[in-house]
Formats: sequence, structure tokens, C-alpha cells
Amino acid sequence: MAEENQTTHKRRVRYSGKYPKKFEEKYKELQPEKYKDTIEHVIKKGNTPAGMHISIMVNEILDFLKIQPGETGFDATLGYGGHTKAMLQCLNGQGHIYATDVDPEESARTRKRLEEAGFGEDILTIRLQNFCTIDEIAKEAGGFDFILADLGVSSMQIDNPKRGFSFKVDGPLDLRLNQEAGISAAERLAAITKDELAGMLYENSDEPYCEELAKAITDEIRKGNRIDTTTKLRNIIEKTLDFLPEKEKKDTIKKTCQRTFQALRIDVNREFEVLYEFMEKLPDALKPGGRAAILTFHSGEDKLVKKALKEGYRAGIYADYAKDVIRPSAQECAQNGRARSTKMRWAIKAE
Repeated sequence: MAEENQTTHKRRVRYSGKYPKKFEEKYKELQPEKYKDTIEHVIKKGNTPAGMHISIMVNEILDFLKIQPGETGFDATLGYGGHTKAMLQCLNGQGHIYATDVDPEESARTRKRLEEAGFGEDILTIRLQNFCTIDEIAKEAGGFDFILADLGVSSMQIDNPKRGFSFKVDGPLDLRLNQEAGISAAERLAAITKDELAGMLYENSDEPYCEELAKAITDEIRKGNRIDTTTKLRNIIEKTLDFLPEKEKKDTIKKTCQRTFQALRIDVNREFEVLYEFMEKLPDALKPGGRAAILTFHSGEDKLVKKALKEGYRAGIYADYAKDVIRPSAQECAQNGRARSTKMRWAIKAE
């Protein structure tokens, strides 16, 4: 009888924690209209809210570009639209900005966000195309008074595991800025040779362990094991560098992961080829006296930009250019850790 009177014990639902761990579970930061205080708290801590991108060096860019109402400008990399919005505000309702982005998912969200802020098609034209097509857009616009190219990957892309940009979370090894075009990083690795991969790692990110990593990755693929997730690639890197002394292993593995993912991202998106083409077309896209500002985030980009601007100056195309880079302030770096590697270079077209 005693057994019959006993009630069935229900296991308590496990507490999953205050903060959701999966991007899909919708961090509070993804609802800015509802959780404004949360966003401010995250930013004050020096972090970037999930699904959001904090624009870098906005004041320095605006100080240099000196945008006036009625001018025509070009934002080469629309992204989250923070720089675009700041430049649009300088126009004060007069003039026009053309912007490009190859990411259909994020550019659609940014278009909606800017429209809701009062910047519609009358003052802003957004094109889903690569910024190396600047010559086509400049021809349509009649040239540009100011141009901005922020060459960094947006935080929204880095934070979303489905995009495969981060080694910190598991996701498909994709790394494409436009997932509707080209081949993924996983497909690229599936067909690459050891020597080609070693060259890619060295050329795109100065990876000191390029030879060891290239051998380990191609050996794994030759065994019939696909490297199609971020975790699989990270695990191979960790295993390859297991010989390192314990005191330096953790930090070296982290930096090697960053460099490896960077090298693959540059390769699958043809970033150096695109940037080289953009820099070649930049002078003709600027009006006489027009100003261009470019933000770079690693040495390969910066060297290419520096060389192009220097050659343009020597040829008399630019009246002046940045001999030294402009860096974000210490305060900005403290508030936004992703700003630390930023370098800004600029040029002014000859009259």
C-alpha cells in the first residue's frame, strides 16, 4: 500500500545558466530595442554585443574625410552600416552615398536598419557586389568626393557559428563572405596540395609553422578524413603543435588558429586580388581633391595599400598620402578589443 501512495518523483529541470551559449538561442544583444541596458553593459566591458559590429575609428575617419552636404561618397564595405550612417549624417540630407557588400544576409539587414533610421534610396544606394567594381559605380555616380574602405570582417560574421569564421565555436568550415558564391574553406582544403597550403599559410598570415601544419592537414585528408568543421581544423592545429613547451603552448595554439583561419578566409574570398584591383581603380574613382581612407587589419593588407598609395603619390596622382599609419586611441582599444590591430591610411587626389 505504501508503494501505491508514493508519488512519482519528477526530475528537476536542469538550470541552463543565465546566459545562453548558442548563437541561435538569441542573446539579449540581438534584441537592441528591448535590451538597451544589456548592450551598453557589454560595450562598457570592452566586448562586442552578439550580432552587432562596433565601427572603428569613426572620429578619425570623419576628421580626415571632411564630408560636406551635397557631396557624393562611396563606402566600399557596408557591413553593419556604422561608418555609412556616420557619413550620411554629415551629408545632412544633401548628396548621396553608394555602398557595396558581398554578404547578402547582412547587407539586407543593414539596408533595413538604415532605412528605419531615415536613410532611404534617395540618399543611399546599396549594391550587392564586390568593391573592386568601384570603377563601374564611379562612372554611374560621376566620381566620388570621398571614399572609405574598411577591410575588416564584421563582428556579425565572426560571431555566427554557421559562417565558420571563428575557431572558438563549432561550425561548418566555410569562411566565405558570400555563402552563395565560390567554394568553402572545407572544399578548398579537400583539393589542395601540401606545398600550396604551406605557401598560402605563409603568404596570407606569416604562419611560422606553415610547413608542419600543411603536412598534418593534407595527411589527414589523404587518409579520407574531411576537415569540414572549425573544430576539426582546430584539433589538427592543437595536435600538430603538441610538441611545444607547456608554458607557451596555449598562447601559440591560439595565435596559430587565428593565422590559419585568416589565411583560409583571405584565400577563399580572393581578398588580396580584390584589394589590388580596388587600389588600381581608386585614383580614377576619386574626383580632383577627393579623399580616400582605408582601414587595414593585418600586415599583408597594409603593405599592399601603403605601396599603392606611395606609387600614386610619386606619379603625381595623389597630392598627399599617409606616410605613417593612424592608430585607434588607447581608449577605443580598451572599449573595443577588435580595434587593436587597425591601421588607417589615407590619400588625397591631386587637383
